[in-house]
Amino acid sequence: MSEWLPSVFAVLDATLRVSTPLILAAMAGLFSERSGIVDISLEGKMLAAAFAAGSVAAVSGSVWLALLSAVLVSVALALLHGFACITHRGNQVVSGLAINILASGLTVVLGIAWFKRGGQTPALSGDARFSPIELPFAEQISDVPVVGRFYADVISGHNLLVYVAFAAVVATWWFVYRTRFGLRLRAVGENPLAVDTAGLSVSGLRYSAVAICGLLAGIAGAYLSTAQNASFVREMTAGQGYIALAALIFGKWRPLAALLACLMFGFLDAVSIRLQGVELPGIGEVPVQAIQALPYVLTVILLAGFIGKAVAPKAVGVPFVKER
Repeated sequence: MSEWLPSVFAVLDATLRVSTPLILAAMAGLFSERSGIVDISLEGKMLAAAFAAGSVAAVSGSVWLALLSAVLVSVALALLHGFACITHRGNQVVSGLAINILASGLTVVLGIAWFKRGGQTPALSGDARFSPIELPFAEQISDVPVVGRFYADVISGHNLLVYVAFAAVVATWWFVYRTRFGLRLRAVGENPLAVDTAGLSVSGLRYSAVAICGLLAGIAGAYLSTAQNASFVREMTAGQGYIALAALIFGKWRPLAALLACLMFGFLDAVSIRLQGVELPGIGEVPVQAIQALPYVLTVILLAGFIGKAVAPKAVGVPFVKER
């Protein structure tokens, strides 16, 4: 048992790191969609935030300025999405797709213009990155069989944003199910007319939701370029915004269920990395391309199998027209 425990712990450790941007993006999408606003622009907001964080960190050398810039850029795009969908009652899918296309093209153009590196920002180090944090007593109890090693190898040693992601799940659950704002948020996603009749602002609630969505998506993007990686690379989100949205749907728009879905995607991604170059009994060495495609194949399978069983908020995607 002790022979394979290090490998299991290594996979679990990688699962937490890989799942972090998915968790943050899923929680971001939950706020938006619970309010009735479809948000497929998670991908674009994450990508733009990652570029902003990587650029500011490379220029200023401060990871905190990088995080702030990532959040501001993401919130600005979220409010732009809200302006198109809430104020002007535009098509929410088209607006989200437009933001994804804008972020995909603009990050490359600005990256080439500013840094002359083919769209990539300079490498980050030192205070320009989020460093691993060793939790209390991790070294002291690392010799304790199983439990001590699990705490030291899997729980401890991550950067701040990994812990922020899991804290965001708890905070999201509390806000959505235990606060007056959460009650109103769920109500505006189910029956905005009733909310308006009660004298509450449907537009105000939805703008608040998309702003929170932008905040969390910005943190997810900053994680990609200043924590998980050491610079921004063009198209570095690689579909993670869409996977997060799939995890949200699979989790039926509930924080804890969406968390489990994100961990499942992250686990598969971590296993796929470990399987590269490994010969499986009776199969041989699996092509790298097939292994890298596993998380995306799973996304399609899960959506095809479970999207019919997941009931979305009733008013999601439907523009609200105030009755006079």
